[in-house]
Amino acid sequence: MREMAKGSNVGLAALSDDTGSVIVSLRWSSAAGDGDADVSVLLLDGNGKVRNDADFFFYNNPAAADGSVQLLGKTPTDSGNEDRISLDLTAVPRDVERIVVAASRYGGSCFGELDDLRVTLADRSGEALLGFSITDAGVESAFIFSELYRRGEEWKFRAIGQGYETGLAGLATDFGIDIDAEGEGDAVEVPAVEQVPKADEPRPPSVESPAVFLAEAASGVQPLGVEPTPKRVPGPRTAKKKVTLPKVAKKSLAENDSWRPARLFPAPSLKSDKERELRATSVLLSVMAEVPELGRRLTAAFGAPAGRMQTFTEVTLPHGDSPKRPDGVIRVERAGKLWTALVETKTNGNPLKPDQVQNYMDIAARRGYEAVITLSNDVALEGSPLVDVRTDGRRKHKVALWHLSWAEVAHQAQMLIRHEGVGNAAHAWLLQELLHYLQHENSGCHGFQNMGPAWVPVRNGIDAETLCQGDQRAVEVVESWERLIRQVCLRLGGELGQKALPVQRAKRGTDPHSRRAVLADRLCAEGRLTAELRIDGTPGVLGITADLRTARLRTHPSKSRPRTGVTPSPRPSV
Repeated sequence: MREMAKGSNVGLAALSDDTGSVIVSLRWSSAAGDGDADVSVLLLDGNGKVRNDADFFFYNNPAAADGSVQLLGKTPTDSGNEDRISLDLTAVPRDVERIVVAASRYGGSCFGELDDLRVTLADRSGEALLGFSITDAGVESAFIFSELYRRGEEWKFRAIGQGYETGLAGLATDFGIDIDAEGEGDAVEVPAVEQVPKADEPRPPSVESPAVFLAEAASGVQPLGVEPTPKRVPGPRTAKKKVTLPKVAKKSLAENDSWRPARLFPAPSLKSDKERELRATSVLLSVMAEVPELGRRLTAAFGAPAGRMQTFTEVTLPHGDSPKRPDGVIRVERAGKLWTALVETKTNGNPLKPDQVQNYMDIAARRGYEAVITLSNDVALEGSPLVDVRTDGRRKHKVALWHLSWAEVAHQAQMLIRHEGVGNAAHAWLLQELLHYLQHENSGCHGFQNMGPAWVPVRNGIDAETLCQGDQRAVEVVESWERLIRQVCLRLGGELGQKALPVQRAKRGTDPHSRRAVLADRLCAEGRLTAELRIDGTPGVLGITADLRTARLRTHPSKSRPRTGVTPSPRPSV
């Protein structure tokens, strides 16, 4: 990897033959473990100004419609964070001559409080080509790390390292962004985005996030006339009352709003993926054991009985010459019989490793475990396994492989504490702490968020009318769409307190691969993705159509069709 000095530049073609698309990574660390910054990208014309406000990309405007810029989000490192930016240089408009990569801090913080400020650039294959470290940061609250600029038909990289004491507002003004003069702090006036939050306030969700956008759009079911079924009147007077969260939060005793309440499961100090996996597994399994309602809900579909549950983490089990340590073990006892399962956990976007899962399947088979449960942000689909494992047909003891998404865990916790209730107030408080932990930005348990590497090429191909039927990338997009819809069902169901399921209008017994191939060909021909949701207690189904040509999403109610061939999607195994 080539190290750059401040002010130096180099042509990308001289570094690699595969620089049509590059990944720019910004990273930093903090001795206190709590330092952070917001990445931003600006597209500039020949005059050194943005063409319009849409040329400013940051956490609430993370992607360009043409796919040229995409903020990939934060990845925790051992000592801080890394923000990655995908730049498709072949898709950058011809009137854009410079791409500025910057970052800003908020709440009065400055870059001098951070260590190891560094930018790196990698080619399409992920090979790191060059790096530049900033060593003179001080009171600046915004920094231009680097820029990419055109020289004829070639793109070049320049190491800049220029700081701004005036923060994001000063940086944005230099490049032609209009500033809201009446606002406070560094609020940059960009359409459809909110003011940059203070350090102690949570980030507002991105309006461009597919999961959030669809969930909010789908919540329009009530204005369309679909009302949830009211809960039934409780049974006999002697029935034990269920505890749910109060609709109105108790008034805080804090002296000011900046005080943060003490949490049973703290998340801000987490720095690495390994820490996140260990913490998330321990938090979830401990709550499952202490709150029977949650433990039962999460394991019943896997064949576990309703009984006394105990959970364990980091258990060492023999496996040849090298013992293995699954992330967790679940044991349920009922009437003297024992049901057991191994648990393998992943957080953030980390994928499950087939060889690791295979080892646990072999251990479970030899030791008589009933199941191996994988837990990650991904969503399993029928006929599309997350990991491929081998099973020895000669073994008498069969082990089931199941998958659970963090989004489903959050959904079940939300259903219990907001709609259905649990046995006592302590259990409700434990579930509330679990839900707060899962929703924290540092937990890594955020559910399905990435449409995959095929999304931008397919979207561009549809726009350019170059995507042909039979393209495997379209099938990958259809699978990602189905995963997204499943997560929307979980979020919508958690809000309404009713079960929401995707509906597949296909003949019974239809092969999932064939069905997705047909939908992929339809996507290539029409440029649209469609889905239908069924919500318990409603007279029809909710239709969703995403038109990739016009970049518009439409939701609409429709009457139920005949039941023949209409089947809610079942829970798939891994």
